[in-house]
Parts: sequence; C-alpha cells; structure tokens
Amino acid sequence: MSILGSFHTLLSKGPVHITLIDPDKQNPQKAALMAKGAEEGGSDVILVGGTSGVDISKQEETLDTVRDATDLPVVIFPTSADILSINANAVFYMSLLNSRDIRFVVGEAVRSSLKLFDMGIEVIPVGYLVFEPGMLVGKVGDVDLIGRDDLEMGRSYAKAVEFLGMDLCYLEGGSGVDSPIPSSMVSAISSIIDIPLILGGGINTPERAADAVRSGADIIVTGTMVERSNDVASSISEMIASMKEAWKERGP
Repeated sequence: MSILGSFHTLLSKGPVHITLIDPDKQNPQKAALMAKGAEEGGSDVILVGGTSGVDISKQEETLDTVRDATDLPVVIFPTSADILSINANAVFYMSLLNSRDIRFVVGEAVRSSLKLFDMGIEVIPVGYLVFEPGMLVGKVGDVDLIGRDDLEMGRSYAKAVEFLGMDLCYLEGGSGVDSPIPSSMVSAISSIIDIPLILGGGINTPERAADAVRSGADIIVTGTMVERSNDVASSISEMIASMKEAWKERGP
C-alpha cells in the first residue's frame, strides 16, 4: 500500500501522529533513538527534514539511521530539491502557497520533479500554509503570514490547496512557537475542505493535541517536543491517547 493510502486507512479509524526529526538538531545516532522511541510510543510516520542547516549529507545519514532503527514509513520533508534522497519511502511534494518567493511556491517543485521521477519514490502533493508568527520557516520562506484570527484568508488558502488537487493540507505555526494555531482557525478550515488536515507547531502537550483533533485536525506533527523529551515513547504515547479520546468526542 502507498504511504498516502496508509494515511487514509489509518484515518478511517482515528487520528494520525507524525514525528518530525530535523537532521540539523542532533546527530544521526540520536535521531535513530528518537525514531525508535516514536515507534514504541505509537507514532505512525517519521518525517525527516528541517528549515535550515540541512544538507544532503546530514539528510542521508539521518535517513539511513532512522530507517535502520524503525519499521515506520519514513517521509522526506524537503526545504529544497537538494535534500531529496532515495533512502526514504516517500516525499511531501511541497508548495508553500503563501510565500512571496516563487521558488517556494513552485520553483523547488519544478527543480525536483525529474529527480523524483528518476528516483521512483512515492510523491505526495502537500499544500503548506504558514501562519503567524511563522518563526524561522516564515523568515526563510519569505512568507506572507496568515493572521491567526483571519478566518477568511485561512479558509481561502486551504480551499485553494484542495482545488489545486493536492492530497494534504498542512497548517504550520512555526517550530518552537509558544502556542498552536487557534482552534477557531482549525475548525473553520476543517469545515470547508475534504482532504486530510495536518497541523504542526506548538503542539507540545497531550491537551494541545487533543484540542487540535477536537477542532478538526486529522494529522498531528510534533518535533520540538520530541527533541526535548527525556522519554520519547512515553511522551508520544500520552499524546496519542489524548488524540484518540478527542477523536471519539469529535464523532464522524
């Protein structure tokens, strides 16, 4: 089964959890331990990539150790065509729709298309939307940030992601942000799109994860929490338990 197919299968039963590992934040050996802990805690997918400081050497070394340490699918979270590697199961084919720089909207996708075709790995088109405050990704991506309370703009961008034929809509507040994108925004966007909704940035407690799922997020991404945790398996297990309870409350 394809990675995208497995997302849909998992979502037919409950929310999905993704662990994000940034190759620039730790050495490959530590990344492998994080991935192993994520699997033990119940995470569904390992996402590998970072906003800055990641070159192909760091990316491939991390991908190698992570794949050796876990049986979970490993997906590339690319900032550019330069960090694509055959050592993954799939790649998020990203379009940062609210960037002012055409490179991040479509330029890197064009640069990477033939490379990915030759690699033969699964490509999952993802519309990536960055909200205030944006943090480092907002600066690096030259993003025209969506206001946290600007429901019309958030809904407009998210519906555009769906109309453009992308498979997933990813809302990001920025790595290390103090608080996640507000529930009102998540709920407003969830109500208008029919593709899976991913939420990342600031989701560092079980309560925040539950609130995100209750508001309409289908897939939760955690990175900073995993980097800072002394017990990755336990931290993720607690978060996933809260997500599942919130999913039940949300209903069909």
